[in-house]
Amino acid sequence: MTETPIIPKRSILARIFISSNEPRLRAGWRLLLQTLLMIILAVILQSVLGIFFIPGKNGSVDLFIGQILELVIFLTSIYFARRFLDKRSFISLGLQINRRAVGDVLVGIAITFVMMGSIYFVEVAAGWLTFKSFAWQNQSAETVLTGVLTFLAVFTFVGWNEELLSRGYHLQTLASGTNLFWGVVISSSLFGLAHLGNPNATWVSAAGIFFAGLFLAYGYLRTGQLWLSIGLHIGWNFFEGVIFGFPVSGLDIYRLIQHQIHGPEIWTGGAFGPEAGLIVLPALGLGAVLIYFYTHNRAVVQERGVAE
Repeated sequence: MTETPIIPKRSILARIFISSNEPRLRAGWRLLLQTLLMIILAVILQSVLGIFFIPGKNGSVDLFIGQILELVIFLTSIYFARRFLDKRSFISLGLQINRRAVGDVLVGIAITFVMMGSIYFVEVAAGWLTFKSFAWQNQSAETVLTGVLTFLAVFTFVGWNEELLSRGYHLQTLASGTNLFWGVVISSSLFGLAHLGNPNATWVSAAGIFFAGLFLAYGYLRTGQLWLSIGLHIGWNFFEGVIFGFPVSGLDIYRLIQHQIHGPEIWTGGAFGPEAGLIVLPALGLGAVLIYFYTHNRAVVQERGVAE
């Protein structure tokens, strides 16, 4: 008769700070430390930048420099946290580089073209939007090209930075401490709350961004990688703002199509953009269907997260 091994009782401090199934900090502490590192890096870099650069002279330049700062802050803090706190590789966040990664990014961008195009044409058909002109009718070719390429670069950084943080570190760390369902819900909630500081933001717009977060998380869940979500995020902002002329989460940016929106704000989202209107919900549904058909033959082996 074999004796049942005696499992030593864990101390109170160990139960508070250390995961029950492996020797690393619990998920909440890992998130807290990664957030503190982000804040410290942001304070240092913004202080140094303030010596050499005065913001406010050029909005697009400010946005571009802001995204470069975010790239350094997010990448550094998440790499450190993933490597030394999570004790996982950085690539294991869903950043495996191969041919499929390129395809996922491009398909994600294409899916959002269909989504934003559908929003535009529905608003035109409903009489909520009046077309005025194309940018090239009253601007030089150089101005048009500069505007398009500048914001394509800006939104490429936005897509990478925000997906690395929200669907990458936040979602996956939360899932490791609770489960995948709560990882998706809480990370999407944080994503919505983070946009409350944008111009013209309201709690309605935060709810819309929450649903957009669920949609972006779906791209990750269907592939086990972040590339599709990154493509969706890049395309969402670029087509929403630059191509179809809507505000991008409250930001008034360079637009190829000049128009006036005068439909009901509850549907159009008003000055914040489609994310704050009911119009975004069927568009998200359409996008989710397209993601499903794109990924339906893909087998995903994914860590579901174990409660600590």
